[in-house]
Amino acid sequence: MTHHNESSRPSTDSSAAWNTPPDAQITLRSPAELADALPYLLGFHPNDSVVMLALHGERGRFGGRLRLGIPGPDEWPDVSRQLAETLIAGCDKRGARPDGIVLFLCQDPAGGETGRQVMERLRPLAQSLRLACGGLDVPVYEALCLSDGRYWSYCCPDERCCSPDGAPLTPLGTSVMAAAAAYAGIQVRGTLREMEARYAPLTGGRALEQQSALDAAAADLVPRILAGTAGRTVRQETLDLVSLVVGRLHTARPVIGRVEADARDDDLLAADEAAAVILGLQDRTTRDHAAEWMEGPRAPAVLRLWRALARRCVPPYTEHAAAPLALAGWVAWSIGDHPEARVALSRALSADPEYLFAQLLHRACNDGMDPEHLRRCLRRERADRAVHTAAQAEAARAAAADARSRKPATGAGPGAMAEEDEAVMTSPVPTMTSPVPTTETAVVGNAAVMDEREAMEVTGATGAMEATEAVEVMEAAERAGERRRRDRPASAGARSTGAGPAGAGTARPAGPSGPGSSAAPGSPGGPVGPAGAGGPAGRARTRRRGGQRGARSRS
Repeated sequence: MTHHNESSRPSTDSSAAWNTPPDAQITLRSPAELADALPYLLGFHPNDSVVMLALHGERGRFGGRLRLGIPGPDEWPDVSRQLAETLIAGCDKRGARPDGIVLFLCQDPAGGETGRQVMERLRPLAQSLRLACGGLDVPVYEALCLSDGRYWSYCCPDERCCSPDGAPLTPLGTSVMAAAAAYAGIQVRGTLREMEARYAPLTGGRALEQQSALDAAAADLVPRILAGTAGRTVRQETLDLVSLVVGRLHTARPVIGRVEADARDDDLLAADEAAAVILGLQDRTTRDHAAEWMEGPRAPAVLRLWRALARRCVPPYTEHAAAPLALAGWVAWSIGDHPEARVALSRALSADPEYLFAQLLHRACNDGMDPEHLRRCLRRERADRAVHTAAQAEAARAAAADARSRKPATGAGPGAMAEEDEAVMTSPVPTMTSPVPTTETAVVGNAAVMDEREAMEVTGATGAMEATEAVEVMEAAERAGERRRRDRPASAGARSTGAGPAGAGTARPAGPSGPGSSAAPGSPGGPVGPAGAGGPAGRARTRRRGGQRGARSRS
């Protein structure tokens, strides 16, 4: 339906490109100024695109905007209705129905074609879009065709201002709009085609090398990913490799020029490394953990890695690019680069139209949501996982300490010791009972509501552990370990004197029952070991305490 293998979904933006106070507004008074402003409103020069801008109020304030690749002529009527309905409904949803629309048709001439011929060829599309918008009671104030460095107006019949041969576009960077954009920190990132090329698969000899590496990695990793325990190992190996490569890219010297920078990044990424990460990211949990690299000083290096991995998804692995492309879109959106985010997410949906992660991010970015809501969910999820890991490690240390303290000094054979060691090794590690929200769940919750508290309730993140609480839990676990180590000499003394039957009235060190008391079986001061009350029952009680700590870490 669209050119350049882009998503068939229109890319919309409900937020204004200019976030300036009223006294810093810029007034555009002519078709020439409108044509000059388009790249600054989008952040790039659109190629082969239909662009629609909503206008609000008497002064024509810019509102929502929409871009889609120019479809084939047989689709123009249906696509025109879809685009008009999408833009107007999106503005209505935010309580600001547009008062008018400005339309742009941008396409470079094909071989042997002139800009004027392009304008005439696209005239029926412009008319179809004007009728679709008029049918919804929203007029098109201006419709322009931009081609071959010139512009034409479909609405102005006066040849004195709009010549049939078109008028030249203002040279880039020389207009008032360009000066205002530079002052506001807005950059034009080249053409849409140039931005898409940064994600295009490699070609030539390097593509063949990457295909061979992907074949080898698939034969090794896919069976391991599908296995239970081995799948978790592959997940950690993938994340460790990502961290290694990100560090390598982060410390590399900057290179001037997009093409040169991408070539440098490709040289820093080995084919086998790229293959291992690409296949590892096909696991949803691995991808969600990778999405946590979304901010901080290394975020630009992470974005460069996802770009480089998308380029390594050569045929027949092009569908595998959906994961790194979606991650690139997420990181770009998170650091405020909305044009880059839309390009990456559109290409992700082109690689796999059913990829839910990309669908949700594409919708959230186009709806003008604040990515901070999703970032907070990911931060909490990362803190929860750290607490879970610490609880598991502490439970394992406690089980090992109990095993060492319960080994009898006398009267027990090697068989009894081996049996107890086996029981400790097979004791269950406490698991987290509260569900951890996935990235896709968090995006769904944020798409449904903008309020942070409600978003947390929808995603199940209300009870998530903050990082400070994680530290408190870990400190409490350390204090419990110190108490066990202090109590261990008393238990050892009880074992050395408690060789008789359980409950015998032998003298014991001071314990919870008082000095010289005879503790009942199962009490803290009683005999411990395989034959004592602190045997299997005592170990079960220790495991219950560990489980409670793990569950508490989710509160």
